[in-house]
Amino acid sequence: KVWQAGTILLPVKSVGVMGDERTYEYTVALRAVTSVDGMTADWAHLPYDFLAKVSNDIINNVRGINRVVYDISSKPPATIEWE
Repeated sequence: KVWQAGTILLPVKSVGVMGDERTYEYTVALRAVTSVDGMTADWAHLPYDFLAKVSNDIINNVRGINRVVYDISSKPPATIEWE
């Protein structure tokens, strides 16, 4: 069960291709974790089909985004939220 989830707009651009055009746009990171109390957390093992759909929806519907990544860091060493 997902305990917390969110998206992070990264200040990183990457080269991509959309249609027949080369793009240089931003990256979005997805983060979902499981936890009991927030003191420790593991990344949520979301289904690949779900991640593919969310990634495609973001790239196709959010102007300025051409890449979506999924954060699989546990806490610790990472924290739940990005700063």
